[in-house]
Amino acid sequence: MKTIGRHLIAEYYDCRREILDDASSVRQAMLDAAHVIGATVLGENFHQFDPHGVSGTVVIAESHLSIHTWPENGYVAVDIYTCGGLDPRIGFELLGERLGAEGCRVQEIVRGLPEELDESAPIQAGDVQIISQTAPLQSWVPAAIENRPVHPSGGLAA
Repeated sequence: MKTIGRHLIAEYYDCRREILDDASSVRQAMLDAAHVIGATVLGENFHQFDPHGVSGTVVIAESHLSIHTWPENGYVAVDIYTCGGLDPRIGFELLGERLGAEGCRVQEIVRGLPEELDESAPIQAGDVQIISQTAPLQSWVPAAIENRPVHPSGGLAA
């Protein structure tokens, strides 16, 4: 079995605060992100904090997605890790749309055993971008993803 995976560590800024403080909305956005990636959802757990904020995880057969929200700041921290050739970037974009993010920052880590990364090289150099400063959400999304059709639910079609 190959160990190669793609791991996004992301932040969203200036999000819609009412969404960030609603566990049901955050949960649905995360499940939709997992589905648009093409992942197999195995389980999920979300918690609504008092006075505000939501944290949650979605366990997928291909790894996981996690989220922590700070509605008082319009800020969200997200972790999306996929294996099995799945591209987490489409889930990242959908999540930003659903949260109403005005900006983002993301880092991608290609994970795996060195010999497998070297031999199979399914990820091209242009696939990986590191944004170390905040940027508008659309400035990070590759054109191939940006031009995907929109699903009737309002997100990207898989």
